Amino acid sequence: MDINSRSRGEVVILDIAGEIDLYNAPEIKDIINKLIEEKKYNVIINLEKVSYIDSSGIGALISSLSNLKKYQGGLKIINVFASVRKVFELTKLTSFFEIFDSEEEAVGSFTG
Repeated sequence: MDINSRSRGEVVILDIAGEIDLYNAPEIKDIINKLIEEKKYNVIINLEKVSYIDSSGIGALISSLSNLKKYQGGLKIINVFASVRKVFELTKLTSFFEIFDSEEEAVGSFTG
């Protein structure tokens, strides 16, 4: 799994590529916790290049969202496709997470 971080104004976008599983899911939580320490509370996770996510990956996203909400922040998810989308649908997390089809919409949802 590779994670690249970039910013658009007050929003940090994490572009993730590869598989999110038991072994690397904690890395996502670590990165989000570092962002919180830097007082960056608006995060978008781009799953465009993620081919697989398991329950520990979902758990990392849920705990990251909870941590960001403590600071009136948020975590939005963009570009969820195929098998990864199916995991979100089966676990009923499509209603828990705000999922957007485009980066523009997700960025706009923070300012709107």
